[in-house]
Amino acid sequence: MTLTSAQPARTAAPPPARPDRAGWWCAGTLTVAATAGAALLVAANRAAEWQRGSPFGLFWAGLLIFTLPAVWLAVRRASSPRLRLAVLVGYGGFTYLPKLLRNPSGPLYHDEFAHWRQSREILLDGRLFEPNPIVRVIGDFPGLHSMVASIATLTGLTVWHAALLVLIVAHVLVVLGVLALAEALWADPRIAAVAAIIYSLNSSFLFFDTQFGYESLAIALYVWTLVALQRAMRRHVGWSVVTLVLAAACIATHHLTALGLIATMAIICVVTTIQAVRHRVPAAAAWIAWSASGAAAALVTAWLCWVAPRTTGYLDPYLGRAIDQIAGMAGDGGSGGRTLFSQSIAPWWERAAAFVAPAVAGVAMLVAAIGLRRRATTDPVAIAMLILGAAYFPAALLILTPSGAEGARRSWAFSYLGIALVVAPVIVSLLKHPVAKAALLGLCAVMMVGNTAAGMNPSYRFPGPPVFGSDTRAATPEVLAAASWLRATQGRGLRILADRYSGLIFGSYGGQNPATGSVTFPTYDVYLAQPGRPVPPALLGQLRSWDFGYLVVDRRMAREVPEIQIYFETNEPIRHDGRPAFTLAQLTKFDGTPWTIKIYDSGDIAIYRFDFSSLGLAAK
Repeated sequence: MTLTSAQPARTAAPPPARPDRAGWWCAGTLTVAATAGAALLVAANRAAEWQRGSPFGLFWAGLLIFTLPAVWLAVRRASSPRLRLAVLVGYGGFTYLPKLLRNPSGPLYHDEFAHWRQSREILLDGRLFEPNPIVRVIGDFPGLHSMVASIATLTGLTVWHAALLVLIVAHVLVVLGVLALAEALWADPRIAAVAAIIYSLNSSFLFFDTQFGYESLAIALYVWTLVALQRAMRRHVGWSVVTLVLAAACIATHHLTALGLIATMAIICVVTTIQAVRHRVPAAAAWIAWSASGAAAALVTAWLCWVAPRTTGYLDPYLGRAIDQIAGMAGDGGSGGRTLFSQSIAPWWERAAAFVAPAVAGVAMLVAAIGLRRRATTDPVAIAMLILGAAYFPAALLILTPSGAEGARRSWAFSYLGIALVVAPVIVSLLKHPVAKAALLGLCAVMMVGNTAAGMNPSYRFPGPPVFGSDTRAATPEVLAAASWLRATQGRGLRILADRYSGLIFGSYGGQNPATGSVTFPTYDVYLAQPGRPVPPALLGQLRSWDFGYLVVDRRMAREVPEIQIYFETNEPIRHDGRPAFTLAQLTKFDGTPWTIKIYDSGDIAIYRFDFSSLGLAAK
């Protein structure tokens, strides 16, 4: 026996840690791609603004030069979980860039003016639930506005930059939420990454759900509420509390997202109950699902009944008119429909991709359904997501109607979650074939292009010269100057009459309370009245009793047709036949009416002060 034989054996020292060269290589590649992509996106905006070159080609080159390498890195087998997570966080951040570059300094879309004003009013006055003159139900859902105002107060940021901070984080959280939901469903990180990518191809992802709007935050709450519910159903009781907290935050933020959440939870509950009856899942899962969903539904119902009772009246006209228009399309006359991409400046390949994308989604869903059946999948959430994804296709009927198109686009943010979660396993199974990898990357590009083209008009995606009747190009220097003058000389919070586009600027930057008309308050009759003919006395009496003080007239209504075919509001009784619906005499008659006094005139924009006392008893 040697001396060394009695000594404990020495373990070899571990080799020195080697640097993660793959991680650094990926980071470098994506940094270069992101820089090049951002430069091309800026070039696309400049080309559109100056009406030179090809903004559409530059835009998609800039977006895809980052997107395709990021997708490849996220779904490849060799990527570590940490690298995959980092890539998806970067992907979420980069896909916010198109909207950020579109309007980095202030509101631009129609609803952004309303949400910016609401957040600013909370910051200035500290009061929640104040009525909003641009979108009347916004004040009843203060989740986003109170968060933005709080961050602005704590950090010293402007309202707009505080909103950008919230929205960028929410956008990334949507990607990570789909990742978490898919990973818990399929227990495969590659499938989870593919599901997150597929969801990002929906028509709302790049522009609609990145705007300063309550749905942009609420959609993140929607996804993470489902994550919490799924984990609660696996007997993690603490997640039931998280489910209720997130559901409460969702209803305090956005009505449609909260209703979509309850509908999705109801599908999960029904499927889980059926599976429990068949003894394919524990009965406890069904009880937990129904308990959490019932409590969430009670919160939503209570909020809509006692806090926001106006929501039903706000939503009813859109659904009712959409049903009427579908009936008209099915009738003998075929009236009530709309032509897709009518007068659109989008290139042919964008429009073609928009028609291809739903067809591809349909084939993928069919294959996914067959795959779930062959595997005899018993997970109720997977089956529920198949049902949710199938709801994407009936919405195509609504997209063909003027009133239903907006609702159809908003529904796709929910239904595409179901498509993403059930189609992802199919895509991963195809990645085993080398030839299929390139084809799938190309298909990813087609789906992103087509869905974005179907979901957002070019005027929302690109800057350009002022266009009358465009929500995104309403903030002309002349209108801004008029709104600033009225606020500086007469104060804020004034009740005024205005068209849709002047109302956006006077109601946001001007701080006024514009009325743009409705079925029950037809303020557009003031403008429609012919010279020498009286305005309905009942309407004048209503204006006087409600303390309306000023009238804004945009004389462009006599020369131009609104780009979106709306002068005041969607249900207006005004002709839309491709010609201006007003004459100059109709819009200048206020120079001679005894109950209006002109106080401002810049050429196209005139402001009048009401003098109802000159009417005597006629206005009573």
